[in-house]
Amino acid sequence: MTTASQEKKILILATESCAYPGADSVGQAHSSYPANTYILRVRAPVMFPEKFYLDCFRKGISGIIIMSCGEECPYKGGYHALAKRIDRVYQMMKKLDIDIRRLRLTAICTVCNRPFLKEVNLMNAIVQELGPPVIKASLPVETEREPA
Repeated sequence: MTTASQEKKILILATESCAYPGADSVGQAHSSYPANTYILRVRAPVMFPEKFYLDCFRKGISGIIIMSCGEECPYKGGYHALAKRIDRVYQMMKKLDIDIRRLRLTAICTVCNRPFLKEVNLMNAIVQELGPPVIKASLPVETEREPA
């Protein structure tokens, strides 16, 4: 892998009950995906405020994939609250002139090897096309938070 592609970091927020075991099954199957991918195991991605995503882009993360349980979320209303939050992040990204393709919300199950690899490879292609994020406007100091 070239140094240039290693600089384009992809962060995956993977739910511990669905997507993280799915990512683990990819490893157990000895499937490969780009080395510029960093997986963060999380209980529920809805707990991350909008500012988190904007800060990631500001600090050099080129793409973020939120891999959740989807409608199978063990936390009542969690997926719908997350979808609303990501919609708000998309609006903020547009205001900051950040391409919204840099952020994806997807449902990945415990045995979803192919969908996992597809999402990672798709995001890798997107960040290769777009290059590192350039934020043309200043980040808001505080972002409004709605209850999750």
